[in-house]
Amino acid sequence: MPATRKKTAAPAPASPEDAAVSPSLRTLAYERFRQQILDGRLRAGQFVSQRELVRLLDVPLGAVREMIPRLEAARLMVTVPKRGLQIAHIDLKLIRNAFQVRAMIEREAVAHYLRSASDAELEAEEKKHQAILQRALSGKPDAKLDQEALAVDWALHDRMVDAMGNEILSEIYRANSLHVRMIRLDAQQVRPQRVVPAMEEHLKFIALLKARDEAGALKAMQEHVEQSRQRVLNATLEQGSA
Repeated sequence: MPATRKKTAAPAPASPEDAAVSPSLRTLAYERFRQQILDGRLRAGQFVSQRELVRLLDVPLGAVREMIPRLEAARLMVTVPKRGLQIAHIDLKLIRNAFQVRAMIEREAVAHYLRSASDAELEAEEKKHQAILQRALSGKPDAKLDQEALAVDWALHDRMVDAMGNEILSEIYRANSLHVRMIRLDAQQVRPQRVVPAMEEHLKFIALLKARDEAGALKAMQEHVEQSRQRVLNATLEQGSA
């Protein structure tokens, strides 16, 4: 008599949380996390749970879980035993490291951008920066000034790095720049300490790009990055002593 085969139980269906996460969903989770940082809804040093990230980012738990190693590798998040996930804490060491990475990448990017940017593109950049500068100098209440100035500022830097056509460097640069953007000056200090000098420094750089002066543009960008670093350091020290 043939032996009776023992029936094996069918595997339990995977829960939605354990289902495979598509690359597009992983990218969406990361980009939404990045936007939460840029909008100031997630702040340096803040603790947040995986469930809170699911709600904030409006993505499945699986996408959040797969995003966390990427954030940890970029030093944007750490897992603290018994406390959970913590957004990167900003300190002087992180500022120094972040600006060193930024300076290295942008130094290489300047020459590529100078050769690839058309006159029309540079004219458009100049007009956008001039418009922000005029708003900052007007003395009028402008609730959107800081946010829109930051968008114009960083868009130029991102575009310049992207001009190298190196996706790895662009990815490193954008992750690194989030550390810098988590430092926010008090709203009352924005115009004199950040917006006006940043726009003036950018306009000087753009003028040198339009003149196709590579050495001058490189020097102007290096000075701008150093001045940005100093503004961040000053703000951090002031906040620490407050």
